[in-house]
Amino acid sequence: MSNKVKIIGGEWRGRNLPFPDADGLRPTPVRVRETLFNWLQYDVLASRCLDLYAGSGALGVEAASRGAKHVVQVDNNAQICRQLKANTELLSAPQIKIVQQDVYRYLAGDAEPFSLVFLDPPFAKGLALQTLNWLEDKQWLAPHAKIYIEVEKQLELEDVPENWTLLKHKVAGVVAYNLFERHD
Repeated sequence: MSNKVKIIGGEWRGRNLPFPDADGLRPTPVRVRETLFNWLQYDVLASRCLDLYAGSGALGVEAASRGAKHVVQVDNNAQICRQLKANTELLSAPQIKIVQQDVYRYLAGDAEPFSLVFLDPPFAKGLALQTLNWLEDKQWLAPHAKIYIEVEKQLELEDVPENWTLLKHKVAGVVAYNLFERHD
């Protein structure tokens, strides 16, 4: 497996983790992750983190490496989930839980509040807006949760929940990335 993603900070800094070839899988680029985790520098430690459409696992593993207390990575692809589990074992990371399930099925289950959410759905499938509204409507977010959303740059993030505030927004190549904060 030649695909690798490098952890850029924390306990596992410099570790390269393999991930499989899968349709639509594009790990968050290093410079985007650096910017994101600079934005979140005071929010990761001891957080409860939900990584939806986990893919390579880069965002959730990066959060765990930087001190997140609990990370749940959700992806529906069996091959991806097998590799995420293998990477978790390789790192001896019991704080990371892998869930092989469709994201909407997962969000339809019993909600537990997360303080940090990563949302990086496959592009051009119309998943981002519905997913972020389900996060709010089905009560998956702690008060003042931070929600990171990575989408194709031409996608307008309209109709986000009214109690969310856009904190940061940047574009890198074909990717737009946004950080929101939830308010009660």
